[in-house]
Amino acid sequence: MEKLHLSFEQRAQLLKKISKSEEFLQQINMVGELLRESLRNGSIVLICGNGGSAAEAQHMAGEIVGRFLVEREGLPALALMADSPTITAIGNDYGFEEIFARQVTAFKDLTKLLLVFSTSGNSENLIRAAKQARMHGITTIGFLGRDGGKLKSFCDFPIVVPSYSTPEIQEVHLTLIHILCEYVDRESA
Repeated sequence: MEKLHLSFEQRAQLLKKISKSEEFLQQINMVGELLRESLRNGSIVLICGNGGSAAEAQHMAGEIVGRFLVEREGLPALALMADSPTITAIGNDYGFEEIFARQVTAFKDLTKLLLVFSTSGNSENLIRAAKQARMHGITTIGFLGRDGGKLKSFCDFPIVVPSYSTPEIQEVHLTLIHILCEYVDRESA
């Protein structure tokens, strides 16, 4: 029971620390407004990640396309790792490092926003996607952990969870997904 209590307490402390950071909160607010504006203008939101972060990216796309808490029309979001034939074709022909960058290029005229999820910030395929987005004038938001890794410098809005624990980082990312989906819901209300 003591370990269980400690586990909950550590997570609560991380959320409390973040909630008291004015800089962190301002960044989330700016990202929420950007997301809302992008969707208002009909732009597809591209979202990607690897492993558990891929699941988070798909979760966010599902909340945007389906709905979160408010009944509304579906909005355009695309989880770039959800299409296995595309992923495997690009991986086979160009290498795993290109699976997201190639898709960013394909959708460059339909999007203004790329969201990348990475606990380490060092996934080469996400770095290349962010570089490609920058080349095409697409704003990149990074949901990162640890120190932000290499990816941090390629994100216009790097949101870095100050933790080295992958589960804690992913839990905060999920909280942020839900908070940002509230911004989307407010647009529709």
